[in-house]
Amino acid sequence: MRVNTQALINTNLETEKNIKGSALPIVERLHKEIKHKAKELAHGAEKTAKEVEKTRNNTQKHIELLGQHAAAHEATGGKANPSEDPYVLARGVIHRLNKQVVEENNQHNDLLSVQANFETFERHIITVLHQAMETFTNLTGGQALKVQALHADMLGSAQQIPPNFEWKAFVKRRGSSLANASDPPRTVEAIQFPNQSHPATKALIEGSLDRKSRNKLSWGYTTSYYVVTPAKFLHEFKDDDNIRKDPTPELSIYLPDAVVGAPSGDKFNVKGKDKSGHMGGMLAGSSELSFKAHSAAEAEKWFEVIRKVTQGGGGVAVAAAAVAASTPASPISPISPTSPVEKPKPVVAVPQPQEAGVIGGETVASPVTVASPVAAVAVAGEKKGSVDSAAEAKAAEAKA
Repeated sequence: MRVNTQALINTNLETEKNIKGSALPIVERLHKEIKHKAKELAHGAEKTAKEVEKTRNNTQKHIELLGQHAAAHEATGGKANPSEDPYVLARGVIHRLNKQVVEENNQHNDLLSVQANFETFERHIITVLHQAMETFTNLTGGQALKVQALHADMLGSAQQIPPNFEWKAFVKRRGSSLANASDPPRTVEAIQFPNQSHPATKALIEGSLDRKSRNKLSWGYTTSYYVVTPAKFLHEFKDDDNIRKDPTPELSIYLPDAVVGAPSGDKFNVKGKDKSGHMGGMLAGSSELSFKAHSAAEAEKWFEVIRKVTQGGGGVAVAAAAVAASTPASPISPISPTSPVEKPKPVVAVPQPQEAGVIGGETVASPVTVASPVAAVAVAGEKKGSVDSAAEAKAAEAKA
C-alpha cells in the first residue's frame, strides 16, 4: 500500500508537473489574449466616441451661432459681417454636419467590425479551451479510472458547447445595445436642424457668373459661384460645394453701398468695396467689377434682383444717364473798351444726389458740371455793362 501510495503520490506529482508545463500555459496565454482584447476594445471605443462627441459639439455650436444671427437678422435687418451672414452660417452647418455624419458612420462601421471580430474571438476562446481540456485529460489519463472517467465526462460536457454558444447568449441578452447591420448609413440630406429653412438662409439669386479680374495686367474672365443673400450681400465663392471645404466667401460686397450698372447684353457692372476681409480686397478698396452672364436674359435677371435688394435697403446708388463729354464754352458778349474785363470765377462742381435709375452701358459718364450762382451773376453783370456802353455811344452821336 505504501508503495502504491507513494506511486500514487509520484503519479500525482508528475501529473501536476505536466499540467503546469503543458495545459496551464495554454489557459494563461488565452487569459492574456482576453485582457488585451478587452483593453483594445475599451481604447478604440473611447477614441471613436470622443471624435463623434467632438464633431457633434462643433455642429451644435455652429447651429446655435446660426440661430443667434438669424434672429438678429430677422429682428433688426441691419448690417452684418460676411462671416455672420445666416446664409454662410447655414452652409457652414451643413459642412460640419457632413463631418459629424462621416465620424458617426465610421464609428458605426468600427462597431460592426469589432462585433464581427469578437464573434471570431469567442470561437477562438472556445477552441483554445477545447485544446486545454484535451491536454489536461491526456495528462490525467494515467490516474485512476474513476478520475479518468470523471475528466472524460467533463471533456464530453465541454465539447457539447457549440463555438457560438456564448455569442448567441450575449446577443440574446444585450441585442438591443448592439449596432444593427441592416441600418442604412446616415445622410446630410435626411437631417433637419434649427433655422434650416429660415428666409435669411435662402439665396435671392445664385449661380455661376464670369468676372473680369481686378488686376489691370490680366485679361479674360474667371468663372465663380455668386449669391445675393437677404442680408444684401453679393458673395463670391469658388463653387457651390459645401462638402470639400468650409464655404467662405472669396469676395463680399454690401449692395446698398455699391453702384450697379445696367446690363449691356450679357454684361453688367457692380462698383463697391470688398468686405470679405481678405488681403486682396483690403488693398484694392472700392473697385468696379465687370460681370458676364450666360445670356442677356440672365444678366437682366441678376440686375433686377440686385436693384430690388438695394432699393429696399436705401436704394441703388445710380448715376444719371450718360452725358456727352464736353466742356461748357464761356459766354461771349460785346464789351466796351473802357469796361474792365472781369475774370470769371472758377466753377465749382457741386455733387448732386443721384437719382434712382440705372447706369447705361459698361462705363459711367461723369455728371454734367453745374456752374455756381456767383459765375452766373458775373456773366449777367458783363452783359448789362456792355448794353449801357452802347447806349451812351448812340446818345453822343445824336447830340453831334
